Amino acid sequence: MKGKHTFFILCSVLLLVFVSSSIIAEEAKPSLIKTYRADVTGDNHPETIKLMGTFFSADSTYYREIWAEISNNDNQWKISYNGGYDPYLQFVDLNHDGIKDIFYQSATGGSGGLYNYQLNTIIHTQMEKIPLPKQKYLSGNFQPDFKVNITLTATSKPITIDVKNRAQDYIRLGIYNKDGSLHSQNQSVMIDPIAFFEVFKISDSKGYGLKSYQQISGAYHADQLGTVETIWYFEDGNWIILKTKWVPSK
Repeated sequence: MKGKHTFFILCSVLLLVFVSSSIIAEEAKPSLIKTYRADVTGDNHPETIKLMGTFFSADSTYYREIWAEISNNDNQWKISYNGGYDPYLQFVDLNHDGIKDIFYQSATGGSGGLYNYQLNTIIHTQMEKIPLPKQKYLSGNFQPDFKVNITLTATSKPITIDVKNRAQDYIRLGIYNKDGSLHSQNQSVMIDPIAFFEVFKISDSKGYGLKSYQQISGAYHADQLGTVETIWYFEDGNWIILKTKWVPSK
């Protein structure tokens, strides 16, 4: 009896492992998201670009793995991306070398409305990644008498925002005293990472750049003060700011 019992347990374990492996294999099956045709090598012949993904689970719309498979008659490339929702690719010359680059986007699904982005280019059959722009000097601080200063660039004067309409909330949170003085000095506001990029045409002669949107909040994320909108242009291997402006929340 003991031998039969042991044999039964072993068979049950093996069956469970087999079923679990089958389920995992089914869940992990890659799927084709979209097929594109675009010339991303500059040879005047379009490559085939397949955007592929693997869902997080069978009933999920979130892709835990996303990648692009690019091929022509002579070469093949693969680009790995961060997971996300609703991924898609755009093909536009952002580094201004006369060849279309590969710009990836997907939504993270988080409460902050953030997106994943990645920019790649093929140079002499080699796949390269181009870093995306970041705001280096953006800052914001609470000031006495219920005001906030926002500085957009290293050389710009601070923009002063009146936040008296939020005074009771800020007093309750311990940022201000009732007389409008700060509870402690050098209290910074919340600056989110760049949430969204969009391809932006600069001009017929200059071609395309990127426009970014970056939210600034007061004491907490829902306490939105406004958005910094910046137009970027890639030149001599770096992103330069052509224009940046502050758009207050309504």
